Amino acid sequence: MRNFSRPKVVISKCFEFENVRYDGGVISSVFVKKLMPHVDFIPICPEVEIGLGTPRDPLRIVSVEGELRLIQPATNLDLTDKMTKFANSFLDSLPEVDGFILKSRSPTSAIKDAKVYPSANRKVAPISKGPGLFGRAVLQRFSDLAVEDEGRLRNPRIKEHFLTKLFTIASFREVKASDSSRNVVGFHSENKLLLKTYNQKELRKLGKIVANQKSKTFAEAIRDYEQHFFEALRKPPRCGSNINVLMNAMGYFSNRLSKEEKSFFLDSLEKYRAGKLPFSVNIGILRAWIIRFKEDYLAKQTLFEPYPEDLMDIDAMTTYCDGKDYWK
Repeated sequence: MRNFSRPKVVISKCFEFENVRYDGGVISSVFVKKLMPHVDFIPICPEVEIGLGTPRDPLRIVSVEGELRLIQPATNLDLTDKMTKFANSFLDSLPEVDGFILKSRSPTSAIKDAKVYPSANRKVAPISKGPGLFGRAVLQRFSDLAVEDEGRLRNPRIKEHFLTKLFTIASFREVKASDSSRNVVGFHSENKLLLKTYNQKELRKLGKIVANQKSKTFAEAIRDYEQHFFEALRKPPRCGSNINVLMNAMGYFSNRLSKEEKSFFLDSLEKYRAGKLPFSVNIGILRAWIIRFKEDYLAKQTLFEPYPEDLMDIDAMTTYCDGKDYWK
């Protein structure tokens, strides 16, 4: 069992924390409940913070001469400036955090799917979708972090990427705060296979930065490392990258496996490539071999346990190769 860093996550307060929805309700979330023992949450409701009550008349995003405004149709109040001022003030005052879980479809907190209307008339249909005002400010400042909404987190692949990125970033935050070059070396070594699945090009750059640490101050080296680290995690691994890394991992045991065992594993990889087996099956086979052959280097690799087992529910263990890009 790995010892995991505790991520710091900004979360919409309507999830399990307080009755702050526009209708006076609170949203139950199994995912948030599971995260609570492992994460330090910073709950926030932007609409309440700018003085709106609970319950309250709904808000909507309205396109006014090409500019997006936050309007409350029932009162005709334009709350754009208030929300922009709050978002900037709140985000300026945040401690270093690792991620955000925001409310989908919210005109303030959504990151992708808030409806945009041509007017405040409640009878008109929406003309497009996009981030809410607070969500847009988060994306502008913190796009490198693990940022998602609860709707998208119902998708197993999105959830797996979010959790992997969240706990990896939290671990890096602690390494950065340690002011220790030795800790950077250890972090890079333990995350090498994980980062290799994400982006081999950036991994090579990170390796050079670690190897040349002595030529720079810690602050300079960690700044360079952080830039390429975030770039490496920007998009989730492709199926082909996962397969290549798992084949490399099998190489650690190649002289100790029977012909039948090798054939079984390679067949499992092809079934994963074809979308017939989940990624977790192949990880499970390798973890069994790691224990059997006492392969210490692989045992320390975060690829095989990127986040706490308590969070590895059935959904997260059934991610297949489906060829879809959920991050466009």
